[in-house]
Amino acid sequence: MSFDLQLDGRRALVTGGTKGVGAAVVDVLRDAGATVLAVARSIPDASPPGVHYLAADLSTAAGCAAVAQYVLGPFGGVDIVVDVLGGSSAPSGGFAVLDDDEWFRELNWNLMPAVRLDRALLPSMIARGSGVIVHVTSIQHALPLPESTTAYAAAKAALSTYSKSLSKEVTPKGIRVVRVSPGWVETEAAVAMAERLARQAGTDYEGGKRIIMTSLGGIPLGRPAKPKEVADLIAFLVSPRAACITGTEYVIDGGTVPTA
Repeated sequence: MSFDLQLDGRRALVTGGTKGVGAAVVDVLRDAGATVLAVARSIPDASPPGVHYLAADLSTAAGCAAVAQYVLGPFGGVDIVVDVLGGSSAPSGGFAVLDDDEWFRELNWNLMPAVRLDRALLPSMIARGSGVIVHVTSIQHALPLPESTTAYAAAKAALSTYSKSLSKEVTPKGIRVVRVSPGWVETEAAVAMAERLARQAGTDYEGGKRIIMTSLGGIPLGRPAKPKEVADLIAFLVSPRAACITGTEYVIDGGTVPTA
């Protein structure tokens, strides 16, 4: 049996679309037949067939407005929005080192881009009566690490709650809203972190990975997820094959979170 995702001709916006999970989502959606607009602060010089790149700082209201204007103008509208953008630059040291600037930076990176883009793009989706939005959250909202991820985890928790509320509002209007919650994913940034920890501990890359997995309480699968594994899940969820799925969160963490 063929497992065609039926995405030919669909138009997709992917934020954070040049690295890690975002880049993997762009590749998978393009290979499935969608036309993809990938947004990031810095973009490649050349675009493969079926992919358009747009440089924008989505941590700002102006950047989100510019992207929305392009999507609704030259890009011709959108059927799928995948909000991958996120991350953390907060220092370690627990709550005491998180001043207002750090808190706003985490919120403007992990929550507000989705809020602003949804607000701008949903009216056109509602007018057509169809569309899919995926918000990439994180298991950190259920498993925060107090030493270093409090603000990031709180921002992702806010994104998850916002996403659930949005789904209840717009699903009756034909728009599906789904959350995907990855655990540790072996992105470029994750590899760099494991290599740095390995050097500090006098071990190799695999040893660095074990340090990270231990800090998470262990990963029963024994390894982090690959970006394409997360992207494959997202591609299914945005496809007509998942037409009855909305308002829920899919965890892809190798069993890291110890409770259901």
